[in-house]
Formats: sequence, C-alpha cells, structure tokens
Amino acid sequence: MADKDVIYLTEEWLKHLKEELQNLKEVRRVEIAEKLKEAISFWDLSENAEYEEARNEQAQVEIRINDIEEQLKKVKIIKEDGKSDDKINMGSVVTILNVTENETQTYKIVGSAEATILAPEPKISNESPVGKMLIGKKKWDMVKVVAPSWTFEYKILDIK
Repeated sequence: MADKDVIYLTEEWLKHLKEELQNLKEVRRVEIAEKLKEAISFWDLSENAEYEEARNEQAQVEIRINDIEEQLKKVKIIKEDGKSDDKINMGSVVTILNVTENETQTYKIVGSAEATILAPEPKISNESPVGKMLIGKKKWDMVKVVAPSWTFEYKILDIK
C-alpha cells in the first residue's frame, strides 16, 4: 500500500469507527428496514413521502458503511506508547507559541480522518500546513508555516 493510501488513526478513533460501523449495520439498517416496511404498507409508492425519505436515509447509511469499511482497509495505527518525547511524531501532543500573534496553542498530531480543530482537545492533521512543518521538530525549534493566504512563525514549547 502506497503511503498516500494509508489512513493514520489512533486506537481511540479506530474503536470509534468500529463502533459506528457496528451501529450502522446492526441498529440503523434494522430501523430503516422497519420504516420501509411501514411506508410500503401505505401502497402507493409513487407519491409516498415516507418511502422516499426512508430510501434516502438507507442510501446515506449504506454510503457511510462503505466509507468506513474502505477506511478500515487502509488503517495504520498511530503508536502512542513508547514514542519519543524529544521529536514531534504522529500522536504527539504539541504546545506551540504563535509568535506572529503571540498566542499559545496545543494540538495533537493525527491523521486527516481524525483531525478536528474545533474539539475541546484540538487535533490537527499531519498533512495540514502546520502539521507538516511540526513533524520531526524538537522542543524550542522555530518553524515558519507558509500557506496560500497566511504566514505564521511558531516556537515549539512542549512535546508530550
């Protein structure tokens, strides 16, 4: 498998995906089948809004099931135990000072499928401009991140 095809996930996110997949297959499919059965009982399917809604819901669930199953085929687990605290790697929790704006930020470096900047504990992708520049760096290193619409300079304050 080419490195670009790999989907990096933490054990925690892999567990989350597997639970979601199980719920979709064992709970949501059954619920939708019941909705379809009920809608079909109304006879005229050509003007049956309940039937159309259930079919659309079924299609969305099947798309998500397929998406998760494809992701699971490409997963590489981010090893968080025994990782080096002197260099930033996938799974590292990094505190950086945005020198440009004088703001401190803490992020966990994860794969793109798991990244969520708006969470209480923000996670950035190793493929993001900041994530790319941080990988392999050490505490107190300075990094300059240039993106299409902005440039920032960061100082690495802590790595866990």
